[in-house]
Amino acid sequence: MAYHFRRKDASVQESLRHVAISQIDAALEETDDPTMEVHEKVHQVRKRCKKVRGLIRLVRPEFDDYKHENKVFRDAARTLSVVRDAETLVETYDALMDAYADRVERVRFANVRRQLTLRKKEAATDSSLNDKLVNFRESMSEARKRAKKWPLDADGFEAVAGGLAKTYERARKAMLKAEDKPAEQNVHEWRKRSKYHWYHARLLREIWPELIGPHRDETHRLSDLLGEHHDLAVLRSTVAAEPEAFGEAGMVRTLTQLAEQRQAELAADGFTLGHRIFAESPKALCKRWEAYWREWQTERRLPGFVIV
Repeated sequence: MAYHFRRKDASVQESLRHVAISQIDAALEETDDPTMEVHEKVHQVRKRCKKVRGLIRLVRPEFDDYKHENKVFRDAARTLSVVRDAETLVETYDALMDAYADRVERVRFANVRRQLTLRKKEAATDSSLNDKLVNFRESMSEARKRAKKWPLDADGFEAVAGGLAKTYERARKAMLKAEDKPAEQNVHEWRKRSKYHWYHARLLREIWPELIGPHRDETHRLSDLLGEHHDLAVLRSTVAAEPEAFGEAGMVRTLTQLAEQRQAELAADGFTLGHRIFAESPKALCKRWEAYWREWQTERRLPGFVIV
């Protein structure tokens, strides 16, 4: 289930197929696992779909089947989104309370968590969930057959250069737009673009692990910061849509203010980190990583020798 290209593969096309099939197989195994709790199962298989979408986006300009396959994996994950979204709301609430543990009395907000937990349980026991998982499995099984024959129109770094540069460029532009106009939708868009670049750094980490590895880790940290920012926006909108279900008006107002403050903190940290991750132009980053790729492909071990 390793999510990276391998030097031993004969071509980028072989790496593409290998990574895709390994993720699809993991999704099938998790779907069939009777011991896995349903929320964890849904979370894991949705991650597999996102990773495959990140993979094919890397080779998008050279992959004629991109639009079709991207839609397949996007739609498969969406069918299970209600379950994951319900769990994420509980996790987001808990993280918000932890962030301000020294400033809030959690008991005052107990009804909020109670309502969110109830909705989480309802989503997990939805009578249609089993059918959705059956359909998900069928979709993955069919995708696996196709992935074994996925074709690419190029090889070597040429096969990944266009996808790498375009995704990085879009993330960079999204950051600047979010900084200029920090609307929640703009920050969320930046998060989505940044996450794809994180996937690409993971896929290409072996070209120079000591350098790409830290870049990958910091991009992951950025994705988490921006992801929490978005989750707080969803929490706020959920409570605002039915304030009477969550408690008295003053408590709801305080919760909203806490969420907004936390979002401001996360955005500030995100922009500081983002300006470092996206400091280079797309052309410069692509040229540099291409040089790493070429060295990676031509590396040879020095012959051994014996000291006498």
